[in-house]
Amino acid sequence: MSNHNSLPPRSPLSSTPPTSGLQAKSGLVPTNNVTTSEGITVRARIDPTLTVADVVRQLCVNLKIKGMPSDYALRDENHELVTNDNLRKKIKARLDLKLVNSPNKEGREIAEKLRVRDQKTMRLTLYTLQRYIRENEFASGFINYDGVTQLVDIIFTSLGNTLAYALTAMQNLMELDHGWASLDEAFIFRVVQVLSSPHSLINVCRPATAILKKLVEADPSNAPGPQAGSSKNGPAIVPGSIYRYGFTMVFEQMRKEKSLLETIVNRLGSADTAMAQHSMMLINSLLSHASDARWEEFIAEMERFSLRKAVVRLMSQHTVEELTSCILDFQANMLRVTYRKKSTLVDLDAQLSHAADLNYIWEHSKLIEESDEKGQQLKWRKLGFDTEDIEFEFNDVGVLGLECLKRFVERDPDFSKVVLEQLSRPVERRCPIAKASNEVVELLSEHWAIFAPGYSTSTTFQPLFLDFYKVHALATNFFIRMWSESGAATGDFIRVVALVRSQVKVALRNENVRAWHEVERDFLECEYRAVRDRQMKELEQEDDLLSKIPVRNLRAKIFKESYEFVRQQRIQCLLQGAWFVIALPGNAPQPRDSRRPSKPWRFVRLDNSTKYLHYVDSAVKFPVRSGLEDLPDRIEIAAVSEIATGTCAPPPNVLRDHDDLPPTTPLAPSPLSFSLLSIHEEQGSLADLIAPDQSRWADWTDGLNMLRKDGGHVASKETAGFVQALTEIGLKIKLLDLSGEMVEIPSGLTAGPPPPNTDFFFSELI
Repeated sequence: MSNHNSLPPRSPLSSTPPTSGLQAKSGLVPTNNVTTSEGITVRARIDPTLTVADVVRQLCVNLKIKGMPSDYALRDENHELVTNDNLRKKIKARLDLKLVNSPNKEGREIAEKLRVRDQKTMRLTLYTLQRYIRENEFASGFINYDGVTQLVDIIFTSLGNTLAYALTAMQNLMELDHGWASLDEAFIFRVVQVLSSPHSLINVCRPATAILKKLVEADPSNAPGPQAGSSKNGPAIVPGSIYRYGFTMVFEQMRKEKSLLETIVNRLGSADTAMAQHSMMLINSLLSHASDARWEEFIAEMERFSLRKAVVRLMSQHTVEELTSCILDFQANMLRVTYRKKSTLVDLDAQLSHAADLNYIWEHSKLIEESDEKGQQLKWRKLGFDTEDIEFEFNDVGVLGLECLKRFVERDPDFSKVVLEQLSRPVERRCPIAKASNEVVELLSEHWAIFAPGYSTSTTFQPLFLDFYKVHALATNFFIRMWSESGAATGDFIRVVALVRSQVKVALRNENVRAWHEVERDFLECEYRAVRDRQMKELEQEDDLLSKIPVRNLRAKIFKESYEFVRQQRIQCLLQGAWFVIALPGNAPQPRDSRRPSKPWRFVRLDNSTKYLHYVDSAVKFPVRSGLEDLPDRIEIAAVSEIATGTCAPPPNVLRDHDDLPPTTPLAPSPLSFSLLSIHEEQGSLADLIAPDQSRWADWTDGLNMLRKDGGHVASKETAGFVQALTEIGLKIKLLDLSGEMVEIPSGLTAGPPPPNTDFFFSELI
């Protein structure tokens, strides 16, 4: 390569003016084209040991650029800012560079352009803003020059694509942990209005949805580090902190637009997968952050708009691959909702809705309240409860049991006839319908492991779980039928429960692939003799002790402990780090040759703050030191929207040389692959990796899912198996302590009547 007017060879940066027809010869020092804002292009050999500031300063001197060097910066051909961390990589890749305004200066100029409001250049200015606003230095200049106020004004006054660009810029700004604490309730309501309008464009709804989700998660309780103070209403808001919003503030604005929640649910059926995904993520954030004061109202609204049915429909759509993680998150959130309902006591004095549900049940039974032979009230015992203390009767199943019984009554127009038919029998032969309903709630809770809030080990879709009330109605009717066909009496209640438990296991097996009509057939057509024969065989293999209520409660406690233990183990694996193969994305074009990539390996490690994944790409594996010194690049955990699995293929000629990696067909997705999908659709995947083995794949996919604020679900059968195995081992150890002492475990405990007054004390046991 000719070297016209170049600097002395020892200079760390040499440049030549534009040349014609000259190309760099292979083997020489990498040369980059650098273009100035005036359109002048030079070829420069840059010393990779220099800082970016030194490179910019020398370019300004050599090219006689006016102004201070600190007012300039370098960007590559994709507009990415050149930093000290990526300078070496861009030099080696011989990327074309541009000498442009510094991010801080550019931020101030963009803020000034927004203030002028030139409609001819507005969209281009906003497009530039949404691209650069994620950079801290640019954002500082933009924020300090009152740019956020201008951007908010544009969001209030714009429509169409201009509004879409402005909202996207705000969405990107909100990835930073500063700069947007000035957003007020009026702004939130504006976003709510935009989102609730059926005429809003999809490219407007996407960022608007993401903004609401971010505001919901910006709760004071989520603020990093120690809080400045606290109050009876929760953590205090630190002055200037972005963690000043949360569910309550957002939901107050959402309530002003009655159609918003219904619109969000309807958008789950959108043909645009990204729109459905954004809506699903917003719903998950609302579910996981709902405040105690508004929780019941919010859940009732979601139920009213048939949210569960919308998600079940989503499970069967062809675009479900992109939504798998969101749906599993939703299932985990619904498990929390179900557990909370089950553990919330029925309170007729404090909750008018509880009294209304009970009145509905009683009125549709068409029974008349009477007195028994002792002159006591005879009302709820007619429906099959043991006592007239209705709040006590729902102690074990809570509000969930009450809602299930009400839905059961709603679904059966002949409910009153069923009740009268039982009352026409001798007392000892009557099926206790209400008590049976509560027991079915317990059986379904056991089947779906509704043991504790926030712990879900399901790795597949559970459409039947999302149809809990419908399954409950089927199983309760099955209970009543088994009672009649077996000729059961009062003392046979536990025996019939065992029959129903056996049938629940059979009917709800493989629910992710079974059709609903098959489930119905199992409950409606299966004969008593067949169920009894199967259940007797099961009894030969099982211990009746495990079905007792105290043992169920013990299992729930151990399950929670086991889940947390496995979760911490998975996160520890991330903190230690691991080597992966850098995969080809699923939509990557087929390579024209089979040459091995120059750097096919990547070591990834989670930092101690659990906010970033630090990594390094390499041609070969090498011993990585502890800490982050060997890992120059990083990915922000908050920027990951989903951990997609089985999405990418291995590069050519990498895996076949390593016995520790499974063989796979080139360009066929590897079962050990996973991708970190960006919250920004245009960025696609932030990383595509292939794990060396099944164990490492489970460690990382589940560990990353458990780190996400709106996650918490388990993606691999291996992790789910560990949790279940630890639970069973722990349970058996605990039971050995009891059985060794020959302690009799009752099927249930009945609390005696409360003391008539407070004139008592607890004696000390000696």
